[in-house]
Amino acid sequence: MRTDPVVRRLSGRFQVSLVWEGCLVGLAGGLLVTLYRLSLTWAEGTIRAFVSTFGEHPERIAMLFVGLVLAAVAVAALVRWEPATSGSGIPQVDAEVMGSMDMPWHRVVVAKLAEGTLAALGGLSLGREGPSVQLGGMAGKAVSKLLRRGRGEERLLVTCGAGAGMAAAFHAPLTGVMFALEEIHKTFNAALIISVMCAAVVSDYVASQILGLKPVIAFGLSGFLPHGIYWVLVVFGLAMGLVGVAHNAGMFAIQDVLSRIRWKSPFGRFLVPFVIAGGVALSAPILMDGGDAILKLLEQPTGITVALLATLLIGKFLFTGVCFGAGVPGGTLFPLVVMGALAGALLGEAGTSLFGLDPALVTNFMVLGIAGMFASAIRAPVTAVVLAFELTGSLDALLSLSVVSVVAYVTANVLHVDPYYEHLLAKLLGLSEDEAHDRWGSQGRQLHSYVVESGCDAAGRLISDLDWPKQALIVTVTRCGKQIMPRGSTRLMEGDRLLVLLEEQRGDDSESHVRRLLHGSFAPRQEMNG
Repeated sequence: MRTDPVVRRLSGRFQVSLVWEGCLVGLAGGLLVTLYRLSLTWAEGTIRAFVSTFGEHPERIAMLFVGLVLAAVAVAALVRWEPATSGSGIPQVDAEVMGSMDMPWHRVVVAKLAEGTLAALGGLSLGREGPSVQLGGMAGKAVSKLLRRGRGEERLLVTCGAGAGMAAAFHAPLTGVMFALEEIHKTFNAALIISVMCAAVVSDYVASQILGLKPVIAFGLSGFLPHGIYWVLVVFGLAMGLVGVAHNAGMFAIQDVLSRIRWKSPFGRFLVPFVIAGGVALSAPILMDGGDAILKLLEQPTGITVALLATLLIGKFLFTGVCFGAGVPGGTLFPLVVMGALAGALLGEAGTSLFGLDPALVTNFMVLGIAGMFASAIRAPVTAVVLAFELTGSLDALLSLSVVSVVAYVTANVLHVDPYYEHLLAKLLGLSEDEAHDRWGSQGRQLHSYVVESGCDAAGRLISDLDWPKQALIVTVTRCGKQIMPRGSTRLMEGDRLLVLLEEQRGDDSESHVRRLLHGSFAPRQEMNG
């Protein structure tokens, strides 16, 4: 006899299953990401040790470039074998949760582990967070397949895995939870929060037991900005909003340029960053890999000149941009955090000179820079605040972090540059740039914002096929950061954000009607209707 998915979703047994399934995903994701981090640590240590011998053995320089070309060949072959592993992996997880992709988890895991290790062995400026999110997501999918869950619950477990991957990568379980909810699933509900939290906590515990409790980034706060001059934080937030927008615009431009390389694709594109990595190894090895060497330098900022900070920031941006733009498998989130710390240090130095601030506060501005960069580039201000809090382990800077994150977020939105991962998701799904039509409203009506949740009745259906409230008008459909002109033939996708105009006198009933239509379930829609 078939069990009604609605009854199952509301049952106490289902609520308990969310806990143990989340823990199982956290265990699998934590082990997988820990293996990935150990592999990257070995690769980064190996390339740095090899580069350090160039003075005594200059003939090894030629060996380095031969090895880089061979690494580019191997990574290109792996990407051709499993195309879903190209780039960071976060847009692919977004698409998986939306129901727009169905990645083969076993192929993705094997390819991503090998590709990330080869990229780190080549010294490319790529991080571990994006691949960790994808590996965690695939761990969630593997658990779903093992337990024979439906497609709706599978997407829930992929979200759990994404949170577990972020938690294990940063040693930051709350950041993993918020990132999974704010960036991946884009929906908040009690059942989802509980399962993602279980996955993130278990994953972080596993990683901590194997790798130790030392935080990935250890910036201690040196003091506190007096409330009387909090206006400095508004200026700082505006500046970080501009920095985040410049980061995204620059990254997208570099990607557009490198995407024109068609020769023996993707090898021709990959060859560019791998060869440049050889030049970086010879001239500025501190820029190699994700940025741990730079963060180590910033832990003791005394004596670092403004010129050096600016050089490191520009160099890191350009090198990361080439690696990202070529589509080499690897993350850009950790390099983005490093750039945020460098930008924060630069602005902090400017603040000490212009406003007479205590030089010891430069460390604080590095933490604020990370939050501001995250909020403006990724458009995830809540995750930005939580990440900065977990990096410092102190709630004392919560107010200043919130001010900077909100101001940076608003600044970036006003300037109309795409959020980082939504832009990548749009390119992945092949969405065109639709013209946004005029937003409008009229007297006696109210605008309401909704999200098409995972597994809801509207997902995958045409607007004209749905039973909308009387006189309801869909004003915009926002997908991957781009506004689409809604028509009856527009097919709604999970994760779409709708701006709906409802009659004020019918507001309560109409809004409840729309919420029921768009409210998700962890069971597949066809099962719900069947």
